[in-house]
Amino acid sequence: MRTIGLNNIAAHPAPANIKVLVVDDQATMRRIIRRSLRKIGITDVQQAENGAAALDWLNFPNNPSPDIIICDLYMDTMDGLEFANLIRRGKGGPAKSIPILLLTGENDKLLLEVAQQVGVTQVLQKPISPQDLGVAIAHALGYQIIE
Repeated sequence: MRTIGLNNIAAHPAPANIKVLVVDDQATMRRIIRRSLRKIGITDVQQAENGAAALDWLNFPNNPSPDIIICDLYMDTMDGLEFANLIRRGKGGPAKSIPILLLTGENDKLLLEVAQQVGVTQVLQKPISPQDLGVAIAHALGYQIIE
């Protein structure tokens, strides 16, 4: 297992080559997430405005496969749960095993359990700090955090 120091997450949390797909229907949230990712050293970020657009992007043969997907729960056209479920059922091309972090302000325990049942790697509560996002990404990608 790869290791990374907790103090390094804010400065240089991850290899620069990590590719992220951010899926959120609000441009402002996509911008906030991109800024948070940049603060933790991740700059290779693609975006989609909902789950359907993300599936289209993932299935386009010339697009590079992301290492991780950060997705909102509530979106028009296709929400985060349906998106995660379709990905895990193989509808996202090679993305079937890519970790999915689901962002939400929701605290409904049943909804959070459903998210995990459809294949979400981790549910993260909004708002989230860049450091907490970095820790979640590191864990999802198999890094062991050491303090």
